[in-house]
Amino acid sequence: MRTSLTSLIIAIGIMALVGILTALEGVKTSVNNAFAGLGANSFTIQNRGSGLNFGRGGHRKVYPAITYEQAQRFKKKFSLPVIMAVNLQVSGTAVAKYGSQKTNPNISVQGSDENYLTTSGYKLAFGRNFSNAELEHGEGVVIIGDEIKKKLFKNEDAINKSMFIGSTKFRVVGVFATKGSSAGFGGDKFCIIPVLKAKQIVATTSPSFTITIMVSSPTALDATIGEATSLFRNVRDLNVTSADNFEIERSDSFQQELSGQLAGITWGGAAIGAVTLIGAAIGLMNIMLVSVTERTREIGLRKSLGATPAIIRKQFLIEAIVICLIGGILGIILGMAVGNLIAVQVSGSFITPWLWLFSAILLCTGIGLISGFYPAKKASRLDPVEALRYE
Repeated sequence: MRTSLTSLIIAIGIMALVGILTALEGVKTSVNNAFAGLGANSFTIQNRGSGLNFGRGGHRKVYPAITYEQAQRFKKKFSLPVIMAVNLQVSGTAVAKYGSQKTNPNISVQGSDENYLTTSGYKLAFGRNFSNAELEHGEGVVIIGDEIKKKLFKNEDAINKSMFIGSTKFRVVGVFATKGSSAGFGGDKFCIIPVLKAKQIVATTSPSFTITIMVSSPTALDATIGEATSLFRNVRDLNVTSADNFEIERSDSFQQELSGQLAGITWGGAAIGAVTLIGAAIGLMNIMLVSVTERTREIGLRKSLGATPAIIRKQFLIEAIVICLIGGILGIILGMAVGNLIAVQVSGSFITPWLWLFSAILLCTGIGLISGFYPAKKASRLDPVEALRYE
């Protein structure tokens, strides 16, 4: 019973360790999938930082808004061979309606131009992109996400149907291919309208536009960022001594920062499991010491029949390691089950963190060696005559 309870304590520690790390691997997979479309060869000019500052009050720099005129002037003057999209976030809590059907107030509405598909990594499942005339005149056309299409139009063809976003009427010209819940954390609950139309309906009086630039090769990224910074300083009428009043975010910087935050959480989860395992190791050592005391006559009998101290040590060390491995295997199975309940929901895939699984097995073996060494040494030093007389 004592041995079973000790194995269970070790199993709980390993379950906490493997479960947390498996779940975090799922989160990392989700993050990587979300940013895979952008790749490492694009960047965005905006008037504020990313704001991904967990534990630091969420503080981020905010500069004067980037106007529509500034964004368009920059787009016309930038001469390097890049793909550029001008974007404007309109709302993240819009309601989309078609007939008697309507969505929850969680639809993201963004204005953009003909290059949104390329710079965002999305593809069209049905329909077409915006035409030059629609962009130039800011017409009421929209490309909707797959989830909106399923919610509003069911099995109908959504193309050329009229729908409402808020109180504004739009005609559907395209439907995005699904990317799932990992895509930018918003899934497929979003829609894109012409950027000029977005400027007309946005609620704020001085909206700030963003400019996303994609280069042909990652090797040209740094040089392109330098050229874009220089030109945008001119667009913003900054003199030589003035600091930049805008931010440039590389497409991989948010991913790297989030990965860094997840790494900290990973180590925190590992620490939680380690504390539990330390307690289990102490409990195991206590069990082994009790076992030595209870089996003193057995040890004396074995020594009298020729068992050497090395054989006695090996016996108790193997027992300690086996107890740890039984608990470890049980903990790995439970940890994989618990961790993947979360990982499958987040990333949609079953995660097997092989590195952490092998680490858990090695950790269990190490705990068994450390916890069993002193009791085994004590057992090997018993005098056979005194041990046989022990009651």
